[in-house]
Amino acid sequence: MNRRFSRVESGADLKDYFDRGDIASRENRWNFEVAWEVANKVGGIYTVIRSKAYVSTEEMGEQLCMMGPYKEHCARTEMEEMEFPRGNPLLDAVNSLRSRGYKIHTGRWLVDGNPQLILFDIGSAAWKLDQFKSEMWEKCHIGIPHLDIETNDAIILGFMIAEFLEEFRNFAVTYSQNNELSAPRIVAHFHEWQAGVGLIVLRTRLVEIATVFTTHATLLGRYLCAGNTDFYNNLDKFAVDEEAGKRQIYHRYCLERGATHLAHVFTTVSEITGYEAEHLLKRKPDIITPNGLNVKKFSAIHEFQNLHAVAKEKINEFVRGHFYGHIDFDLDKTLYFFIAGRYEFGNKGADIFIEALARLNAMLKHEKPDTTVVAFLIFPTKTNNFNVDSLRGHAVIKQLRDTINNVQQAVGKRMFDTCLQGNIPNADDLLQKDDLVKIKRCMFAMQRDSMPPVTTHNVADDWNDPVLSSIRRCHLFNSRHDRVKMVFHPEFLTSTNPLFGIDYEEFVRGCHLGVFPSYYEPWGYTPAECTVMGIPSVTTNLSGFGCFMEEHISDPKSYGIYIVDRRYIGLENSVQQLSSFMMEFSRLNRRQRIIQRNRTERLSDLLDWRTLGIYYRQARVKALQAVYPDYVDELSLYGSKNNLIFSRPHSEPPSPTSSRHTTPAPSVHGSDDEDSVDEETELKELGIK
Repeated sequence: MNRRFSRVESGADLKDYFDRGDIASRENRWNFEVAWEVANKVGGIYTVIRSKAYVSTEEMGEQLCMMGPYKEHCARTEMEEMEFPRGNPLLDAVNSLRSRGYKIHTGRWLVDGNPQLILFDIGSAAWKLDQFKSEMWEKCHIGIPHLDIETNDAIILGFMIAEFLEEFRNFAVTYSQNNELSAPRIVAHFHEWQAGVGLIVLRTRLVEIATVFTTHATLLGRYLCAGNTDFYNNLDKFAVDEEAGKRQIYHRYCLERGATHLAHVFTTVSEITGYEAEHLLKRKPDIITPNGLNVKKFSAIHEFQNLHAVAKEKINEFVRGHFYGHIDFDLDKTLYFFIAGRYEFGNKGADIFIEALARLNAMLKHEKPDTTVVAFLIFPTKTNNFNVDSLRGHAVIKQLRDTINNVQQAVGKRMFDTCLQGNIPNADDLLQKDDLVKIKRCMFAMQRDSMPPVTTHNVADDWNDPVLSSIRRCHLFNSRHDRVKMVFHPEFLTSTNPLFGIDYEEFVRGCHLGVFPSYYEPWGYTPAECTVMGIPSVTTNLSGFGCFMEEHISDPKSYGIYIVDRRYIGLENSVQQLSSFMMEFSRLNRRQRIIQRNRTERLSDLLDWRTLGIYYRQARVKALQAVYPDYVDELSLYGSKNNLIFSRPHSEPPSPTSSRHTTPAPSVHGSDDEDSVDEETELKELGIK
């Protein structure tokens, strides 16, 4: 069923449940969320848990508690330590485990919502590792290699959390009886295989707690996609035990598969990951729980456009420094494309991005020689500090700017004095010979024989680096004749970066198009972040985000979501499709890009946790009903996967491609400024009264 998106509120909105845990408290219902990345910034799951914290606490209040490992270097800035109030079963359970010699830190997470936190110091229970492993072998026949430190840590954390939840349930039952409350109903939600150990222990010890297990990406899937395999078209043909054994992750695979099958409710973050789990973990997910973001809406439609213009000017400043001596292109006719994420060259689609850029370079030379594309590749890898040429370029540009400012002030003073005397200023008198000498010196310093560098850093082992090797193969060397310029930045962006001086979010806002042609992407936060900032993006039908958009929008391209087919066509055809999408975007004039950004920003409601959090609630309700058959949700909306229905817009906006007859005519001179979204004609084109 095709569902169309508009700003009309959905009927299945999590805001209906925002009572700060009032109903949950009356029902004596508790929710524990367990993940390795709670208050521990490692990867994408940290973003999921952190961004969801606000809506989770708005729904569950003090009945929610998040649990994970205590990592001091992260906890120092992420956590405010404090004890639970007296008489709370949480405090009783914590004290019970502390009496066993376990070190446990409690408090609140310093993020939106300030959820309650319990972090377990793994080292304090390391002396029981052999005992934990022995129980895992006796009950599950899963053997853990002695030298696998990560799995050893997961085993310790899992048993500590299971023992805590078992103690908590006992204290909660006693507390409920003493205070004449209904029996406690507890649900524990585990994310990924590291936390899944706790779920296995709870189920094998027959503790009466409802369990939910979410896999954000299967272990075996990541390993198989790292090799050159036609993964998705051969999923049903893999001998999973053999493949896991070959890669020496069989014990981890068994833990993940065990948690998957023992959970009362199993969820994945996307349909494509569900398909993967069905074949690799041998269980079809009960519910799909898409990942969302905390979307902060602007009061006026042009505000995010203004932010784009401000951030773009900062990127312009970087480009002036990086390409000094070779600025033979017009920055007003320059487009900024980017790709970012973990340095997984094939999985993240960097291979076909660079290949498609080579094709785009040839097409632009032929069709639009006055348009330039600067392509940024943001992948952190080992480096030997900054490239000297990059730093020198920014120093030269700064010197030129300072010199021009000084000359400008001197000329202004002379002009003022001349006019004050009643004389008309003469150009020769204003710009003196000394000023010209200073300017010429700066201009001569800007000359260079070499081409601008492709990378901003000296990459370690650069001859074997996959990005640089691919750039060399495609001959994208930033020559004067190239209409596609390459910038490989092998480091995450921060505001303290001496080259850019902006953080990642501001960088995204300043770009024109995010390109993420991933082969293996269970969800895809990078294109989702682009969408909520109103930046068009390219994704694929193998990413969870791409599948989600295809399901909820009948014409994603008209909303600035370009979806490359990487499943049903060959690699060469995918490269051609990607290059044609980028060329199509390059043909848009500035007004059309503004209109498209407005459309893209409309989709932010679709990705808000207030909308998508409902699926997590449904998973918990289903788990509770599996363990407590008498449980009835007071505001139950459970049972319909299609609760997220978006009504058709009254006036569906046309596609911004130049082939449509409804495309706005090219703007007249002087009317296409970046912040001109208030004009009546433009608002009319957007269907806004």
